[in-house]
Amino acid sequence: MATTGMHHRQESAGGSGAWVSGWTAFAGVMMIFGGAMAIFQGIAAIAQDDVFVTTSNYVYTFNLTSWGWIHLTLGVLVVLAGIAVFRGMLWARIVGITLAGLAMIANFMWLPYSPVWASVLIAIDAFVIWALCVGAGRDARTA
Repeated sequence: MATTGMHHRQESAGGSGAWVSGWTAFAGVMMIFGGAMAIFQGIAAIAQDDVFVTTSNYVYTFNLTSWGWIHLTLGVLVVLAGIAVFRGMLWARIVGITLAGLAMIANFMWLPYSPVWASVLIAIDAFVIWALCVGAGRDARTA
């Protein structure tokens, strides 16, 4: 049976190219989503919204406005890095992994103010880091 170029798919030890671009797309979309949610979280904190729980004797004693600016800045940077990840550049993956790690730390310290949503964003950032690391290894093997 003859195979045509359109229907022939090359497989390597690491998997197919479509699988790699799928993980890259997943990481990019999750970075844009997580960054947008951090932006909204930051805006709400800057506006001193009554949604957040106030805590006493918290180790990280920034006021709500400071936390808002931290989340807003990280959110904008994560969205920009998520857009850059779609270009498939190595620096975008490295920056994405770094920013997702910083966002995880910021959300961990944000847990007393918004426990459920901070936990969701921590999970999203963990998946982003995993997808960027897995995709980078597979890209190197299939290139």
